[in-house]
Amino acid sequence: MATTFYDLSANTPQGRTVPMSTFEGNVILVVNTATKCGLAPQFEGLEALHQRYKDTGLVVLGFPCNQFMGQEPETNDTVEETCKINHGVTFQLFEKCDVNGKNTHPAFKYLKTRLGGLFGSRIRWNFTKFLIDKEGKPFKRYSPPTKPEAIEPDIRRLLDA
Repeated sequence: MATTFYDLSANTPQGRTVPMSTFEGNVILVVNTATKCGLAPQFEGLEALHQRYKDTGLVVLGFPCNQFMGQEPETNDTVEETCKINHGVTFQLFEKCDVNGKNTHPAFKYLKTRLGGLFGSRIRWNFTKFLIDKEGKPFKRYSPPTKPEAIEPDIRRLLDA
């Protein structure tokens, strides 16, 4: 298992490996997303945060997941285009992955062991969010209904640190 978030990597929907060390020194917001979820309007809030803070050190990383009632029917070939057309997303998306179970993506294994939630380490729904500080330390976990704009004060505090 990884010892820091920067030891991890993830693949883009096209299969290109991106080391998380690429984002070293930035504040990172990791989110498991789903285009057909009732919380999908959060894409717009996540994109607003991305646009507002991308030049001052925030990186938003979306991990599409189909583990919750099949709410991510898009394929790796279509997910980016769907998110861009329907929600204006320009932040980094990765390939579809599992966030629970035996095939849990290493990023979520790492984050869940460091920041448990109300239901232990298990992720209970789409749009669970993890905020990571500039040193790569998991800072806080936010429940699915937490709107992106509610996270903004924590983001600003970490950016200013």
